Amino acid sequence: MTIPSAEGFLQASSCLPCTAEEERELVAALTREAEENVRDGDLRYLVSQSWWMEWQRYVGLVSDEENDTEQLPQAMNRPGEIDNSKLISAETINGSEEPELQRTLREGEDYTLVPQGVWRRLYGWYKGGPEIPRKVILDSQPNKVYIVDVYPLCLKLIDGRDNSERNIRISRKAKINELYSMVCSIMSVEQSEIVIWDYYQKLKSKKLANFNETLDEAQITMDQEILLEMKLDESRTGFNTRSTNNELALIPLGPSTSSFSIAGGPTYSNGFSSGIGSSFSQDNSFGPLLRDSTDGYNSFSNGTKDDTHGLSGLHNLGNTCFMNSAIQSLVHTPPLVEYFLEDYTREINTENPLGLQGELAIAFGELLRKLWSSGRTSVPPRAFKSKLSRFAPQFSGYNQHDSQELLGFLLDGLHEDLNRVKKKPYIEAKDADGRPDDEFAEECWNYHKARNDSIIVDKFQGQYKSTLVCPVCNKISVTFDPFMYLSLPLPSTVTRMITVTVFSGTGDALPMPFTVTIQKNGNCRDLTKALTDACCLKSSETLLLAEVYDHRIYRYLTNPIEGLYTIKDEDILVAYRLPVGHEKLLRLEILHRRADRFGADPQFNINRKLIGCPLVTCIPNDSTGKSDIYAAVSDVLVPFVRAKAHGPDVSAVKLSGNGPSLDGIVLTDNGTTCEEGLSTSSGDDNAVDDDLLPFQLSLTDEKGIARNAINTDSNRVLGIVMRVLMDWSDREREMYNTDYMDELPEVFKPGFLSKKTRQEAVNLFSCLDAFLKEEPLGPDDMWYCPGCKEHRQASKKLDLWRLPEILVVHLKRFSYSRYMKNKLDTFVNFPIHDLNMSKYVKHTSRGNLQPMYELYAVINHYGGLGGGHYSAYAKLVEEDNWYHFDDSHVSSVSEDDIRTSAAYVLFYQRVGGSSAVANSVPVDIEMVDSLET
Repeated sequence: MTIPSAEGFLQASSCLPCTAEEERELVAALTREAEENVRDGDLRYLVSQSWWMEWQRYVGLVSDEENDTEQLPQAMNRPGEIDNSKLISAETINGSEEPELQRTLREGEDYTLVPQGVWRRLYGWYKGGPEIPRKVILDSQPNKVYIVDVYPLCLKLIDGRDNSERNIRISRKAKINELYSMVCSIMSVEQSEIVIWDYYQKLKSKKLANFNETLDEAQITMDQEILLEMKLDESRTGFNTRSTNNELALIPLGPSTSSFSIAGGPTYSNGFSSGIGSSFSQDNSFGPLLRDSTDGYNSFSNGTKDDTHGLSGLHNLGNTCFMNSAIQSLVHTPPLVEYFLEDYTREINTENPLGLQGELAIAFGELLRKLWSSGRTSVPPRAFKSKLSRFAPQFSGYNQHDSQELLGFLLDGLHEDLNRVKKKPYIEAKDADGRPDDEFAEECWNYHKARNDSIIVDKFQGQYKSTLVCPVCNKISVTFDPFMYLSLPLPSTVTRMITVTVFSGTGDALPMPFTVTIQKNGNCRDLTKALTDACCLKSSETLLLAEVYDHRIYRYLTNPIEGLYTIKDEDILVAYRLPVGHEKLLRLEILHRRADRFGADPQFNINRKLIGCPLVTCIPNDSTGKSDIYAAVSDVLVPFVRAKAHGPDVSAVKLSGNGPSLDGIVLTDNGTTCEEGLSTSSGDDNAVDDDLLPFQLSLTDEKGIARNAINTDSNRVLGIVMRVLMDWSDREREMYNTDYMDELPEVFKPGFLSKKTRQEAVNLFSCLDAFLKEEPLGPDDMWYCPGCKEHRQASKKLDLWRLPEILVVHLKRFSYSRYMKNKLDTFVNFPIHDLNMSKYVKHTSRGNLQPMYELYAVINHYGGLGGGHYSAYAKLVEEDNWYHFDDSHVSSVSEDDIRTSAAYVLFYQRVGGSSAVANSVPVDIEMVDSLET
């Protein structure tokens, strides 16, 4: 076929049917063209990842097997309509028809982004939606870095004239001038007549007057307030002007900006210096930076602490829980607290091209000082986020990110801003040349310190020994490299627990949840087999798996080799017990809707809202009359009949004489049915009196929106599924118990240790052993052997040589491969007290004291890959008390509750020698006890 060079070859509404191969080639060409010619302002469209994967399977682009040993055959059936409903929230922006996104979506896990031309083609072929366009923005000017603004700013505009509120959406890279233009258009005012304030937390922070500044640079954050005020002529008001240069007064007057001091420097008020307290403070280049860091909050006048220090939370600025948890862990690191509460400014490195000329360090220092000020008022880290985004642009915007990844970038950025080495010397790397390890390791460490010398290196960095051995010539290469944290693999359990609610498709039993344990890298066939055994399925029955979302069937899991990685812990799965060969019958899908009626006529239904879980049964393809449908529905509802409802009036519920029974269906080879003893009514009997029907049904679509009358004789069906909508009024709810269809369990609800089996518990020391174990390099990571002069698959062995004062341990819970993304919820048992690293460290330099560590902070991750949440546990060392920092909420927590399956990053501080461990390696008694449970 001929691939068009630009979009618009055919309008979306007139796209002709294409083969799978043609669709694949056309989408590839349009994607390639869009990526080669990307421009600021281009559009990208969000597409549900599950639908996108289904389409890729249809056109033969992906395999469900991680190792590609079992190639997925090209799917025979085209995907259904594009369904983006899982991506959007129930809430919408006022005055906008554009849907609001769920706030915890992640690219590649929940959605994929396609160019506008691709979206038009896909929509033309498949329809569906809703349409979710997002703009491409230039995120970094010098390097021409383009990103998609998936989460533009949502701001609350408050009209100062009547205090009315409305939400607006605008790009964070839009300039202040564009914000004024948008507000003027919405509010029908002239730009010369208004002024807009940064009104974060409904406190006047600053007037947005720099029209060339972007909203990002102005530190405007997600979901915050902005205030619109009208300018009034001073001669017409009784207010005095506080502005200079004959500017017009603002009504009402805002509060004065509070003064503050930084690190022993001068006190600033409204941007003017009132004194000089250090040599650093005389550098006026830091004035704007210091003024930016106020965030509209009063700060304290000195670095002292009081009785309620360190218990302030951090505002969530929009998916920033990952950042807040990392910050809380660092600001409760004792050496950093001591350092940043003193005059650290003398170590600011303004010349380092790898840093941010001190801006990131000062923003962090100011944030730490606010968090350690008196009181427990939560703090918005707006200035800090702005500086961090400049140093690491990938953390700009409001997408969810990995807390450990941010922690690494933050420590690197702080190091570069505080590096005492102003000009790094060039040092040529040398080989060991047979020298002793002690000598060579010390030389490597001194070389590293000659170029990197900061509080971060002093406290956080250690050194490990890496040994490579050539499998051919046995050449040994030894290097000593610094590390900031240890990323430990989890000796992962290879199984996964999945809960599925099984429904009867013939009305034989009530729904029942079953939890099965299967291989994590398994597929839907494995899940079906495990469920078959768990629910004692009859030989004449089979299971139909489906995912339920928003009270409707989101998708059927009919591909037996679809990987289980597509099923998330927070999903809701159901299985329907249907007769073997049900694929040749017409599938009847029953959706439920609450309908409080004023009268018998369904047109008066109000409060229309989908409820419960859909029911599924089957009917013969030639039995689609009204009585057939009602009979099938009533049969499925039999288990839900309330005990008190059994009586003469309910006998009509079964309608047993007016419809087919699946018990008598025999399927022939050609897919037709012959009924053995199957009772169907004559045409006269089909004329059912609506007044005698026990419930009201209507034909609907897959989303439960359409509502069409059911014909008496037969009803035409497109496809293999007929969907009906059942209205539930008070009468039906009195007759049937729908509790069994509500609040179905999720696939897996992560629990704590009490819910873990002994086999699933992993010891921290086993993680260390796995990290330090000798293993061969992968085929994609070959080592060039200087002896063989060829790339070899060498064996690699790591050893810890020098341990830092602050030991950060990252538990690698997230695993990624070509086709699989997974989170390990394995419980890792870690010591809180007396972590003895003597067994693992090869070199000590502290007078033969054993390297003992105490836990003081933990970053937690709850949930799955997409909708996860971060929080932190931190210990106030002086009080010896633990606290839970969950964004702005801070609460005390028992030490016994610190160890959970959510632990993601552990923070340890080295302590002196302990008499309790003088001659032996200690064992954490609590840790052992917990393993026995």
